[in-house]
Amino acid sequence: MSAQKNEIPLSRRRWRTIHVVFTLVCLGAGCMFVFKLHEFLRTIKKDELAGFAFDPILTYGFVAIGFFMLLVWAFLTGQFKDVEKTKHEMLERVWRQEREEGLDFGEDFQ
Repeated sequence: MSAQKNEIPLSRRRWRTIHVVFTLVCLGAGCMFVFKLHEFLRTIKKDELAGFAFDPILTYGFVAIGFFMLLVWAFLTGQFKDVEKTKHEMLERVWRQEREEGLDFGEDFQ
């Protein structure tokens, strides 16, 4: 009984740590992305290279918007709530298939 009580705060603490690290990585990547866009915009203003950076900026912008929309969709649909669930479901399917085929490989790994 006491093992279960200790497991819940650890899980919440782990979940918070994952969120903090994820947020810091996203903020760092976002800052670098904005810096790169700023450099491209400065390049566009120079006469000898006018228009050189327009295509990369447009491409970066579409890619960034697409990834941001995927990230928002993943959060809204709960994709980050139980990231280990898919792994366990896959292993369970493999073990079930092995049992149905009469193989005993899964028992060594459980």
